[in-house]
Amino acid sequence: MESNYKSGFVAVIGRPNVGKSTLVNSLIGQKIVIMSDKPQTTRNKILCVLTQDDAQIVFIDTPGIHKPKHKLGEYMVKAAENTLKEVDVILFVVDASEELGAGELYILERLQSTNKPVILVVNKIDKINKQQVLPTISRYSERYNFIGVVPISAKEETNLDGLITEVKKHLEEGPQYYPSDMVTDQPERLVTAELIREKVLHLTREEIPHAIAVDIEEMATRKNDDVYIRATIYVERDSQKGIVIGAKGALLKEIGAMARVDIENLLGSKVYLDLWVKVKKDWRNRDGILRGLGYE
Repeated sequence: MESNYKSGFVAVIGRPNVGKSTLVNSLIGQKIVIMSDKPQTTRNKILCVLTQDDAQIVFIDTPGIHKPKHKLGEYMVKAAENTLKEVDVILFVVDASEELGAGELYILERLQSTNKPVILVVNKIDKINKQQVLPTISRYSERYNFIGVVPISAKEETNLDGLITEVKKHLEEGPQYYPSDMVTDQPERLVTAELIREKVLHLTREEIPHAIAVDIEEMATRKNDDVYIRATIYVERDSQKGIVIGAKGALLKEIGAMARVDIENLLGSKVYLDLWVKVKKDWRNRDGILRGLGYE
């Protein structure tokens, strides 16, 4: 390891759906964080580790910061805001193709109380004309004194090296916190649950997304090294249960088939996935249930 090795923790914040999870996955080069075009997909803080010859950067993908509407929402916002106190650098990710709105102003207000260096990351530049980038940057820079500004496209992986270089400038010398081959602190069970949840979000209509949680009840390696996983998808209403299962179980079968591909890539072995759907009335507002599902 080099003598001037740098390391540190970097929070990735922004309002829901600006591409934070896509950015973290692209930086790490592996799918760890679930992605969906539905807002507020990320619920837990997820550490993702990027190790290079001269630095180790631990990215913390946070739930989107927004005004919460239920207990789960409160948990998510608190998780995101607490993260800001624990990190060395903050990446504020915004969508270049959208106007600066109330959601961004809400976060800029929250940032006023932090003394951490904040880098403005203007994402989705693939969606706009090059001429529009500078006006977008100046609209944000008028409202906050960013330590750096980096335009990127997480999806197209444009200028990610530039972003990493900018982050490194603001990290102190420090140790390598995690082994070089480690990409996340999340146990396999949690990543597996998230991959299943991603498929449900992807395949169901609008009324489902936030009403769903996934609990891995059993995960066992069998004699032939296949992995057996029994998972329960929780919804809040009977009508939602019918939607997730689909006609003659067709949708649940499709969820299972899609999730299995990602889980096999994650675990590197053949997976037998046993999916169940159960109703837990109004679970998002019940503390005991939230704790049981891992939202502390």
